[in-house]
Amino acid sequence: METPYKEPEFNKSAFNCPFCGAYAQFKWVQLAIGYQGGYREEIGGHAAAKCSHCDKWTLWASGEGYEVTLVFPKKLISPLPSPDMPAECLEDFGEARRVCPDSPRSAAALLRLIVGKLCKSFGESGENINEDIKRLVKNGLDPGIQKALDIVRVTGNHAIHPGEMNVEDNPEVATKLFHLVNMIVQEMITKPNELKELYEKLPERDRNNIQKRDNK
Repeated sequence: METPYKEPEFNKSAFNCPFCGAYAQFKWVQLAIGYQGGYREEIGGHAAAKCSHCDKWTLWASGEGYEVTLVFPKKLISPLPSPDMPAECLEDFGEARRVCPDSPRSAAALLRLIVGKLCKSFGESGENINEDIKRLVKNGLDPGIQKALDIVRVTGNHAIHPGEMNVEDNPEVATKLFHLVNMIVQEMITKPNELKELYEKLPERDRNNIQKRDNK
């Protein structure tokens, strides 16, 4: 399951901080210009909001139609990493989220790198993603996970070596890749860990009987 994500929204009391990613309360203030003599003029529609988790300020400004939108930092539209994302993948995932609004191509390339690291965490070399996936398939990899791995691999390849698919022309594809990477982690790490935890809660006698049964 992906970590729930609430996009930043003007005047809302809580959402996921675009700086630290935490779901937190925000303190809002209207921006104004102060003059000598105490005169104060509000800057129409411009505001700032402070995250209660990391203490950083987000800046908001009114644009066309007087809609107030986040201008700093840029809004991140891709999902947060799965809670079970391996530690060695988190920095790349975070970087991919930050660059995606400006360069979906760069995000796709970073997600391909993450797939290589995931394959290594699954017991493969991590040096050749295509060969790693091939060996995982031979060892009984679920066809759905194989497709997810190959989608991220192939799309990332095109991002690095432009071919028939131009991710910059279809940025929503990059956003979907984040969900696929999280799905891979969910199926390959989260669910097995949950099953293992539940199995180990069975009485030892029953686990021994199951092992004896399977060894016959």
